Amino acid sequence: MAKKSKPYPVEEEDKKQEELRVEEPAAVYGLNRSKRYTYADYLSWVDDIRCELYNGIIYEMFGAPTSRHALINGALFVKLWTYVTRRKGKCKTFHAPFDVRLPKNGETADDKIYTVVQPDICVICDPSKVDEKGCLGAPDLVVEVQSPSTAVRDLNKKLHLYEEAGVKEYWVVLPKDKSVIVFLLHADGKYNDGTTYEYSEIRKVPVATLKGLEIDLQELFEE
Repeated sequence: MAKKSKPYPVEEEDKKQEELRVEEPAAVYGLNRSKRYTYADYLSWVDDIRCELYNGIIYEMFGAPTSRHALINGALFVKLWTYVTRRKGKCKTFHAPFDVRLPKNGETADDKIYTVVQPDICVICDPSKVDEKGCLGAPDLVVEVQSPSTAVRDLNKKLHLYEEAGVKEYWVVLPKDKSVIVFLLHADGKYNDGTTYEYSEIRKVPVATLKGLEIDLQELFEE
């Protein structure tokens, strides 16, 4: 049976580690860590180092994923892409690296956008949000496949970013635990506490964004 979950707390040590991690990309780019950067700045940086912006603060993306992370990510993307493509609707499925710009207060100019993320997978059902640069606005579904270096971000910082932006459905996939936490946006603009689906207890997870689709955890997490 699926069970309710709550976001993991951000411990002080985790916060310190996150703060230390922004020093490396800042040093690489020769940037001022105390300054808030925009998407316009982001576009001017070198292409061989991946990073994200959370409210103007730089966060490095750590190297290539593990083989297990890549396999789970790939398997889930194929399931979503196949379902969407066969129905020939308006929804489109994308995988990282793919820039998702999350503007505030209707400010869509590059120099007014302070949050840019690269979700592992996203589904966008409003074609007007997709342009040559990626996605401008909140995707309908975002999936992050967790790794040790992203645990704090996925269940805290990114959770709040996606909630504030209006992402309707947010999945955090935990390969080590063989589980998925699903957050759904309520009418009040807030996520529920999250529902955890564990491989050992339940087999299929419904995708609220794509009616009729269920993800088989046995297939997703099989070795």
